Amino acid sequence: MTQVEPTIAAERDRIQAMIEGRTLVDAMAETVAQYADEPAYSDKLNAPEGEAWRTLTWRETSERALDLAAALIELGVAKGDTVAIMATNRIEHYLADMGAVHAAATPMSIYNTLSPDQVAYVAGHAQPSVVFLETDDHRARWSRALEEIDSVKRVVMIDDDWADLIAAGAAYRAANPGVVEARAAELDPDDPATILYTSGTTGNPKGVVLTHHNVLYEALSTQEKAGLMDPQRSVSYLPLAHIAERVLGLYGPQITGSHMYAIGDPAQLLGALGEVHPTAFFGVPRVWEKIKTGVSAKLAADPDPANRKLVEDSMAAGLAWVEAQEVGGTMTPEIEEAYRKADEAILGFLKLLLGLDQVTWAGSAAAPMPIDVARFMAGLGLKVYDVYGMTETCGAVTANGPSAFKLGTVGQANPGMEVKLGEDGEILVRGPVNTPGYHRQEDATRLLIDEDGWVHTGDIGTLDDDGFFSVVDRKKELIITSAGKNIAPSNIENYLKESPLIGHAMAIGDSRPYVVAVLTLDGEIAPLMAQQMGIEFTDLADLARKPEILAAVQQAVDTANERLSRPEQVKAFELLPVEWTAESDELTPTLKLKRRVVNSKYADVVDRLYG
Repeated sequence: MTQVEPTIAAERDRIQAMIEGRTLVDAMAETVAQYADEPAYSDKLNAPEGEAWRTLTWRETSERALDLAAALIELGVAKGDTVAIMATNRIEHYLADMGAVHAAATPMSIYNTLSPDQVAYVAGHAQPSVVFLETDDHRARWSRALEEIDSVKRVVMIDDDWADLIAAGAAYRAANPGVVEARAAELDPDDPATILYTSGTTGNPKGVVLTHHNVLYEALSTQEKAGLMDPQRSVSYLPLAHIAERVLGLYGPQITGSHMYAIGDPAQLLGALGEVHPTAFFGVPRVWEKIKTGVSAKLAADPDPANRKLVEDSMAAGLAWVEAQEVGGTMTPEIEEAYRKADEAILGFLKLLLGLDQVTWAGSAAAPMPIDVARFMAGLGLKVYDVYGMTETCGAVTANGPSAFKLGTVGQANPGMEVKLGEDGEILVRGPVNTPGYHRQEDATRLLIDEDGWVHTGDIGTLDDDGFFSVVDRKKELIITSAGKNIAPSNIENYLKESPLIGHAMAIGDSRPYVVAVLTLDGEIAPLMAQQMGIEFTDLADLARKPEILAAVQQAVDTANERLSRPEQVKAFELLPVEWTAESDELTPTLKLKRRVVNSKYADVVDRLYG
């Protein structure tokens, strides 16, 4: 194994010393001791009369997690057993996870959108001893798995069985003092803290093992880079099967004592932001795109040209203020003053309307943030720090942050992490956050991690002179046309989606003579724009056939093509009469394109475009 560069090694040693010999049980015990009566988790289920949210303090969170751990031990859950959870983001989801950890078991959140066949595959592979389910729909998704596997000792329906399980655990704890503490003490930092079955854009999901050491190092290094070492107020809405939500919504708060507001339905996110006014907020790029298109549509609808000019000038001042703070930028008193006036005039009000007026850290990951979206947010005076990582690296390995950022990049390597580019431009990662491997899949592990310990991410990147990485595209998703041109589809797709009309776009052209695109309308913005244009329509499918809409989409394609090289330009497109969502086949639960599915499902459309 090659030597670690001395400054990286020193940073790594410093953070490792802070977590040496520790597990999540230790981290939570310290947080509970320090923040016992402070709020920990809130959700909107079963809220007290007259209140919008129900809330648990850190002391209450700890007590219920310990009761759950005792209940699991009484059910016969052994150290190292897996405990599966399929539920929305709600207090019981976090508690089930923490309870399993305190029973020295391995909790694993399962995506709510997995089909019965996919659930059966995961359950057969992981062999859970207890399964927590929330709804009848979840029970139906598990029906085949529960018929086929014999490892399950108990299925807990959260709304029906939870109170009884907590009561049984409390009674068992009282009758067996120290039983949970003794079990938790068996945990080792190298034991699994979770197994995350990746949503996967191809093939069966793989179970990524993440240890207590992995998650503590990741949470600590990420919070340090982001400047979030104090308790924050934030919103948890991404699936807890997603590594970003686990780090920011589950593991990080156990270190900092933050207060998380859980949103069971992501469609309610924008409304919740207006109630919570978070101090820290993380959004996948699609969330930021939706905010941008929503604000843009409202601003464009304002009939008063003076108002539009005020917003335009103010956002120019906001963008200049953010760009002056980038690495290589220069802040001047004039820029500061122009931004102060713009913020007082309109920007502060716009952020207040969005519920983002108190945000001190805003982040994005899961896919590269389109530069136009980052610049739009900067125009509001919001620095959205793009970060990069994957489930197999326990989340972020590079990040922008308050101390150093550049729009359009995914930042510099996190403290103690080695990140480099392979000969073909692939991003390679080595450090304490790397998974030890895939659960019971040695061949796949060997393909992921080379003999020198480098994780091969499958992403193609670039690195600038200041140490900032950018992600070009997935290695396997690069388009190589029949003329031999290498093309990054995400670049084309981001330009197309700059039109508020377009919800999703997929560029196609591998082994073909030219690039074509399959497009969908934005289900929220397109109807609003159609109303403003005076177009009568019955539904989204009807709207996708309207000549005026097709003309507007053609204009969006032409505008994108003006910014692309000739081989990258979209020569033909089809606007589909459907919307792609996390519930449909075309997207993963984190709203990434399943390119193979789209190619297969719309093969007739693609053939027509090349006809």
